Amino acid sequence: MNKKLIIISLFTFAAITVKAAIMPVDTGKTAAPAADPPLVFSGSVDTYYKADFSGHSNIPTSFANENNSISIGMIDLALKKKVGKAAFVGELSFGPRSDQSIPTSGYHIQNLYVSYDVTDKFNLTAGYLATFVGYEVISPVGNFNYSTSYLFTNGPFQNAGFKATYAFSDKVSLMAGIFNNKWNYYSSLNSGNTANGDVSTFGAQLTVTPVKGWTAYLNLVTGSYSGTEFDLTTAYQITNEFKLGLNAATFSAPNNGGGFEGVALYPQIAVSPIVTFGLRGEYFKVKDNGGNVKAITVTSNIKAGPLTIIPEVRFDTKSSDFGASFTDSNGMAATHASQFVLAAVYGF
Repeated sequence: MNKKLIIISLFTFAAITVKAAIMPVDTGKTAAPAADPPLVFSGSVDTYYKADFSGHSNIPTSFANENNSISIGMIDLALKKKVGKAAFVGELSFGPRSDQSIPTSGYHIQNLYVSYDVTDKFNLTAGYLATFVGYEVISPVGNFNYSTSYLFTNGPFQNAGFKATYAFSDKVSLMAGIFNNKWNYYSSLNSGNTANGDVSTFGAQLTVTPVKGWTAYLNLVTGSYSGTEFDLTTAYQITNEFKLGLNAATFSAPNNGGGFEGVALYPQIAVSPIVTFGLRGEYFKVKDNGGNVKAITVTSNIKAGPLTIIPEVRFDTKSSDFGASFTDSNGMAATHASQFVLAAVYGF
């Protein structure tokens, strides 16, 4: 009984202390209620036309798969709000681009997580998160090129889990977290003798901003079920007109199951306030003699307010032992593939 009384007394004292700390001082005046921060709404809509020069689809990267067709990408709808130190983000998407990036049918969630700023430098986040790995993202408003790289296609899209981020300064921060054993899924999957799945993947990201306009991310994601990937993503706005990006990664599948490695370079130059030209040069190799592919993508972004028109030409060349099957206009095996894309992306 004495222990119960002591515990009750301590909780009562703590509650009174916390209440006293957060209650405003009575000055005799009625304080105006604090305005509730607004719910922020954003998103995008995209559509495209693609023509493979062989007359049929060839290049096996994510999205924009329909050939000789005016097709749709997706509508992406994002909500976020922050009140005090607590925040949430919810992002839904609908359309073929969404369907290819979300493996669980019946749901259309790209992001769904909550976060809390413990201090100005220390943040905790938990939920279903767009991956921290790689240069390119699912939503087309976040990419310069409309087609995607082989590195993007083979890397994770989402990681569900819990992470902590600490900013040592405005130039260096570190994130570390624990994630589900399988990429791109809302919940962990059964693996081996684990009947209920497990949260067994470790992830980390070191962010460095050496100078203004230049940020580099060194990423690691590793687990006995998911495999291990090291990734470097960096972009440097060298001048107001010229930007240079780089993505390099190596992935090792679990149980000596092979993997991949590759590098992509992204130079971009703005020739006017509304027109920018860019190039993506990529080398991608499948480990254990799986062959390689080299891809050159030339893209332009033409801005009209929130609308971006994206004309793009892409040329891929593969080794004979690369897994993808390129065919020419006669349906015969080929080592080259090329395509033209004209896309329109509206961001809001």
